Amino acid sequence: MKPQVKIKTLSIDGRDIGAREDETILEVARENGIAIPTLCWLEGLSTVGACRLCMVEIEGSSRLLPACTTHVEEGMRIATDSERLRRYRRQIVELIFSERNHVCSVCVSNGHCELQSLAQALGIVRVHVPYRYPRLDVDASHPRFVVDHNRCILCTRCVRVCDEVEGAHTWDVSGRGVDARVITDLAQPWGASESCTGCGKCVHVCPTGALFEKGKSVAEMSKRRQFLPYLTLMREERR
Repeated sequence: MKPQVKIKTLSIDGRDIGAREDETILEVARENGIAIPTLCWLEGLSTVGACRLCMVEIEGSSRLLPACTTHVEEGMRIATDSERLRRYRRQIVELIFSERNHVCSVCVSNGHCELQSLAQALGIVRVHVPYRYPRLDVDASHPRFVVDHNRCILCTRCVRVCDEVEGAHTWDVSGRGVDARVITDLAQPWGASESCTGCGKCVHVCPTGALFEKGKSVAEMSKRRQFLPYLTLMREERR
């Protein structure tokens, strides 16, 4: 018999909420219609806390904590939207824009980009830090797909879906800091990969225009992510 899951009582933005002890703050917030911005998190994938956009304030703690990896505790009093958090999130998004070459007007995912939508929601109209303008490659060696490193935000969704759902582990991350890049196999061109199945799951989970399908127009670049919870459930049932 499975052990009984305890229920915790907490407060989010002044609302009293009950949650299972194995749930994270982000999961509980979404279940109750409370929006917390994310870029690296996606239902059906493991959580890594990479983008830091889901940080929340917890009464009694001077630190901001990531909602996607912090589990609920009895009596928590959580704030998901404050001037401090909005300022912090704007700074993160501005740094993401400045690190690579995100030009929405000429991007294949213009109008279907989570980074673009988040910037609009946060009221960002300009970036207040210097742009780095790195010279990054565009790998179009795959017969169906393209990876544009200029638009990658290192959320690692592609890495996780390829490993955890497809089981191919074609993608990985190489380097550190500003030199970090997503790579296929041992930094081989995508088209030369011996492990890639060509399923396209990595393309559909990408939040920006870093991974896209050849021959697709902007209007066709709406990505399908609804398959992930279903595939994850099927994977768990096979174990």
